[in-house]
Amino acid sequence: MKFYDATLPIREGMWTFPLDPPYKSEIFMEAAKGDMYDLALLSFGNHLGTHVDAPKHYSKDGITVDQISLDVLVGPGVVVDMRGKSEIDGKDLEGVVKEKPERIFFKTDNGPWLLKAKSEFPGDPHKDFVHLTDNAAKYLVDLKVRLAGIDYQSIGPETVHHILWDGGVTIMEGANLLDVAEGSYQVWCLPLRIEGADAAPARLVLGK
Repeated sequence: MKFYDATLPIREGMWTFPLDPPYKSEIFMEAAKGDMYDLALLSFGNHLGTHVDAPKHYSKDGITVDQISLDVLVGPGVVVDMRGKSEIDGKDLEGVVKEKPERIFFKTDNGPWLLKAKSEFPGDPHKDFVHLTDNAAKYLVDLKVRLAGIDYQSIGPETVHHILWDGGVTIMEGANLLDVAEGSYQVWCLPLRIEGADAAPARLVLGK
């Protein structure tokens, strides 16, 4: 089996969603200066890079990221190439998603921007990105998809999030699919187990 690391590298200056806190790494202990070992103090928002959103993100009564079942996050899935589309509607999925995948990831024109500076983004990063429409979200719910991901820091507006969560679909954002071709894969999507968190950075690995 060949493995693809579909995780954005965490580094200072990396792309974050507007208003989200940036990633910072500060030296806390340093062996070269006489400390027992090297140790860094990390600071970042919990929606950093490749991450999993939990319903708690928009609802005080929603489950938290540590409560998402592992059988949702691990198993067979598909990557669907949606490059060239300005948005993903339910009609776009008809005929493309021929089976009923439990896990689906959308490769779009967003991908390259996640590795660049926010200042290079062409337009308003709050709205000028390829995203799911409400109809597409409902389509995924009807397919009984359990995990849906996209190569941007948001899968769509708040309505899309609610439709997916209310329909039992877990959301992953910030997938790095630049080197991943359309097709079927084994999926390992493991967010940090942060108790009570509405989201957490995750390692996304696809195997084929």
